Amino acid sequence: MTTTTIPGRLFEAPNPWNTDVSTLARSATSDGIIQALATAGGWGFGSLRIDFSIEVLQADAATPFRTFTPTADFYTPDCDHVPFPVPPGGAIEGETGYQCVSDGDCHLIVVHQPTKTLYEMWRANIVGTSFTGGCTAVWDLTRSYSATLRGDQCTSADAGGFPIAAMLFSADEVASGAINHAIRFILPNSRMRSGAYVRPATHAGAPSGGANLPPYGARFRLRSDFPLASLPSEGARVIARAMQRYGMILSDGGNIALTAQSDRFTTHKWSEVGVDSHSLTAIQVSDMEVVGMGPTIPLTFDCVRNP
Repeated sequence: MTTTTIPGRLFEAPNPWNTDVSTLARSATSDGIIQALATAGGWGFGSLRIDFSIEVLQADAATPFRTFTPTADFYTPDCDHVPFPVPPGGAIEGETGYQCVSDGDCHLIVVHQPTKTLYEMWRANIVGTSFTGGCTAVWDLTRSYSATLRGDQCTSADAGGFPIAAMLFSADEVASGAINHAIRFILPNSRMRSGAYVRPATHAGAPSGGANLPPYGARFRLRSDFPLASLPSEGARVIARAMQRYGMILSDGGNIALTAQSDRFTTHKWSEVGVDSHSLTAIQVSDMEVVGMGPTIPLTFDCVRNP
């Protein structure tokens, strides 16, 4: 099979996060879910904001691989205990380097170009020769994953079981004029359905909301007639068009709804493309619809890994 790489699309093969859903039917439960979320308070902090703290690092053949010591945030069999590429001069989420000073999520995300492999780690911490880390997930960028991704009931470096980097959008993508994949979004735990998820998720974190709220894995799509001209910049419109074509997939719990890639290591900068944390706050929960969901899967945490 010959695969053509689409610019800005990390995974070369078809997967749920790079599937065009612009013509898919709305879920029969869409109106109820949107209404329940709006009633519960809508987006975290009350508006559709963007977080820019996650780094995506690039590794080449010269990049050293380091072994790490798993912490209590590493789960077996969900997580992969393998040597991890650590590019010199890089950084983890929310930090200036590799030390997790803030005690935050501290994601370490590296694309190893020679093997077309994505390495993602939650709560990484590197201090000198000490390298500790939580759940680590390794992804083959040439593979079309099955419906259960790395394994049903299995988490990854993201609570929903997804590859984080596949759904981050970058200033370079926005500058190119198109984001060719779905966008990662998160909600407060109390605004997500408790004890369940839907495909393409394979896991859920700690959702605590009612049965009418969106479950992990729900895909929201911006309505096709949303007035794009009302947004403050062309950069904002590029993001919104991706929401109309690929949608956004509920991936984790938190307060800032959208996750973009930091521009520290990108060619283009967010200020250059006219995007800041409030560029999409005109988009309300009521401007969204839920794309047809499959069956709701009860959360058991009984991870069964796929080969």
